[in-house]
Amino acid sequence: MTTASIESQYQRPKRDYDLLGASGRAAVETGLAAAEWYHTEVPRKVMKELMQRSDGPAIRDTLIWLGCMVLFAGLGIWLWGTWWCVPFWLAYGVLYGSSGDSRWHEAGHGTAFRTRWMNDLVYQIGSFMIMRNPVTWRWSHARHHTDTVIVGRDPEIAVMRPPDLLRVALGFFGVLDVWHGGLALLRNAAGIVSPAEKTYIPEQEWPKVIFAARIHVAIYAAAIVAAVVLRSWIPVMLIGLPRMYGAWHGILTGLLQHGGLAEDVVDHRLNSRTVYMNPISRFVYWNMNYHVEHHMFPMVPYHALPRLHELIKHDLPAPNPSMWHAYREMIPVFLRQLRNEDYFLKRELPPGARPYREEFHQVVPGLEPAAGSAGRD
Repeated sequence: MTTASIESQYQRPKRDYDLLGASGRAAVETGLAAAEWYHTEVPRKVMKELMQRSDGPAIRDTLIWLGCMVLFAGLGIWLWGTWWCVPFWLAYGVLYGSSGDSRWHEAGHGTAFRTRWMNDLVYQIGSFMIMRNPVTWRWSHARHHTDTVIVGRDPEIAVMRPPDLLRVALGFFGVLDVWHGGLALLRNAAGIVSPAEKTYIPEQEWPKVIFAARIHVAIYAAAIVAAVVLRSWIPVMLIGLPRMYGAWHGILTGLLQHGGLAEDVVDHRLNSRTVYMNPISRFVYWNMNYHVEHHMFPMVPYHALPRLHELIKHDLPAPNPSMWHAYREMIPVFLRQLRNEDYFLKRELPPGARPYREEFHQVVPGLEPAAGSAGRD
């Protein structure tokens, strides 16, 4: 029997990424949702040391981050009206529209700082910068870690199958994120929590969602009014627009987290990707390039992820040596998924690594991919 005929006989239920859809209900019914995930063994004492929180690294990095933003914005304003201002606004934009994303993320886990109010402050700043409701996204991200890339359960799947490549391209300019994020803030500010949001936000948190949205909308409105009154673009170049013109680095790195990898599995080695990056990108990204490690042990602070990587890399797929290498791996998968949405990249484990768990991702007979190639689980 040919592969084509086998594929024609195999009828996988159509993916439904809607949080209220059939795939999500099926994940709950089969036990795939909130399942027990695979973890590489790490000695308890070592893990306790890795999970130790400290204010020092995050205070240093936050002062550098915010200090550079003030410096670049000041130079951009001073040189306004000349082409010399462009590189400073571009740098400011990346620190706003991309670093804001990683700061929101890590502070939201409560691991960046040891002191809670510091985590909360940076979380609020980062959430505002990337136009995300801080209450909504705290619960959204909790679901993302509970049901990572589980179709119909994970609200943060960046590239669905078949991939919408236009949407991916527009993401580098923040167009759709700002549009949808702005509409969500306006809807929340009007007192409306969507049915999808209600699936992961506890009812007692809904008033907080509305209050936070109203604060964000008020600040954005003030920036727009200031721009009109002053007849200057500078207020919105400082607040709002950097979410668009500075988003590219966050998308560049963020797509690599799970793009082209397996869905509906309970092993982060299958659905997450670790990529070695240059020091500047790692600073902007706050070490989230160690993404398998982060998902496997989300309570390890960002500054300890390189050490964690060295301890468990014997049990993980080989990291991509660069972003360029990772994109050369990922883009062909996206293109193939346009024709066959069941296609994906199956990561190859090193010799001696513990095998994949097979409970929820059995292969279809005759369609097994070669080791390290793309195909079905």
